[in-house]
Amino acid sequence: MSNFITLLPTLLIGALALIMFGLGLSLTLGDFRRLLGHPKAVVVALALQALVLPAICYGLIVLFGVPPVYAVGLMLLAASPGGVSANLFSHLFGGNVAMNISLTAINTLLSIVSLPLIANFAIDTFSKSGQVVPMQTGKVIEVIGIVLIPVAVGMLVKRRAPGFAARMDKPMKRFSMLVLALLAIIAFAKEWSALTSSFATIGLAVIAFNILSLGLGYYVPRLLGMDKANAVAIGYEIGIHNSTLAIFVAVSVLGDFQLMVPAAIYSISMYVFATAFGMLVLGKPQAAPAAAQA
Repeated sequence: MSNFITLLPTLLIGALALIMFGLGLSLTLGDFRRLLGHPKAVVVALALQALVLPAICYGLIVLFGVPPVYAVGLMLLAASPGGVSANLFSHLFGGNVAMNISLTAINTLLSIVSLPLIANFAIDTFSKSGQVVPMQTGKVIEVIGIVLIPVAVGMLVKRRAPGFAARMDKPMKRFSMLVLALLAIIAFAKEWSALTSSFATIGLAVIAFNILSLGLGYYVPRLLGMDKANAVAIGYEIGIHNSTLAIFVAVSVLGDFQLMVPAAIYSISMYVFATAFGMLVLGKPQAAPAAAQA
């Protein structure tokens, strides 16, 4: 187990860089410009991500009496942007995949600032330890390097070799998801006793957060008059978080393995509840409408 603990930060860096590179292969500058055509959807999605979800997460922590170390870990998860799996679920259940791609891109950029701010708030509020995610140059460069540089490289590859990027897009996404699954399985195998013992303490809060994220992400846009395709896209963008980024910050930036427990549990549960939400609320899986993929 000690060898795994030693290697985990390196594995996380590699997995996160790989995922971000795969995301870059599906992005163009036009994805950012496309957001200008959907200002209402963008404002709603960003408000839910940056303001509502952290507030909901805070409420769940208080409601369930989550211990401080897990409370900080859960807030890290809430502050993390949408994950690449959101695109897959959105496609399966008829969402506007182009909207997902664009929102993931802008949320990833904003998380460079929002994640440390929310994490600092959580640590100051719950742990009272004085430990923070510093906004110092070194840490900012570290996060930029592991998040933005692989995305930029992927975008450059797509621009210079669009044929190669098109061929590699789906295999990279599948490979990224496989890497995530393997990391989760290894983490559960190595930390099984710690995770099972902590599930009673944090498991219900993680599940409630997952379900509320999906529900708010879908129903708030619908109540505001948005069409189903955009609501599905926002629902999965808000409901599926980049748990690898949360684990990376917990382990590699803050150096505390207990902080990763909520994200580790979430990394498995999100697939179950994202699928169940799609089947029970949105209807049977389907190909996304052509217009949604344009």
